[in-house]
This record gives sequence, structure tokens and C-alpha cells, in this order.
Amino acid sequence: MTVKRSPPRRGASGKIGKKKADEVIARARRTLSEQEKGYREQSLRIHPWVCARCGREFTQKNLHMLTVHHKDHNHNNNPPDGSNWENLCLYCHDNEHSRYLDHLAGGDVDVETKEENRTTYKPFAGLDDLLKDKKD
Repeated sequence: MTVKRSPPRRGASGKIGKKKADEVIARARRTLSEQEKGYREQSLRIHPWVCARCGREFTQKNLHMLTVHHKDHNHNNNPPDGSNWENLCLYCHDNEHSRYLDHLAGGDVDVETKEENRTTYKPFAGLDDLLKDKKD
């Protein structure tokens, strides 16, 4: 829930009094502390600002494009050591979740366990014959 707060009231001189300034600073520090408790902020503090898949590096300017991915896909599993998190760019994060949804739908491509998913199409079948004809 977001609470709308009005800006601090200024005196007739247009300046904020010391008491009001101290309150604003204390509120800002509390807000920052609450935000740091969130897993995204923890992950950004623990892990480098690099996508764990594609290696793209991030700066303060484009950090909003770096997301935190839960490796086990359980958003309630947030260990403080960050072992269930990896920083992914928006594109790799989207790809990871698409792959996971495909897996859940049964589109697993593990050829050792799912023989029925093996492809029988051979794109280069007959290429040897074509190359031999060119040489002759």
C-alpha cells in the first residue's frame, strides 16, 4: 500500500525548519531500510550487476532492466544468502520463464528421458550426394 504524503510545509521564509528536516530525513532512512529488506535490493547488493545468462553488464543508469530470478521458481524462498537468486536481464528472465512454462506443459526436450520428443528430420540428409555431383 502506497501512502501519499504531502511535501513538508515551509515557513513564511520558504525554508524547512530543523524539526521538519529531521523528520523528512528519518522518514527517508526508514523507507530505504524497508526497501533494502526486499529480495531485489538484497540480491543487487550481494551479486554483481551482470546478467547471469548473457553476461550483459549494468550500471546505475540501466539497473532497472536487471531483474532477480528465483532459481527454484518459488518466490517465497528468499534465503538471506541469496542462494536461490540470480540476476537476469529482462530478456533472459523472460526466456527463462517461457522455458519453465514449456517444461510444465510437457514440452521437455530432454532426449535421454523422453524418446518421443526426438526429431526424425535430418536437414542435411542427401548433402553428401549433392556435393559429390558438384565435384564430378
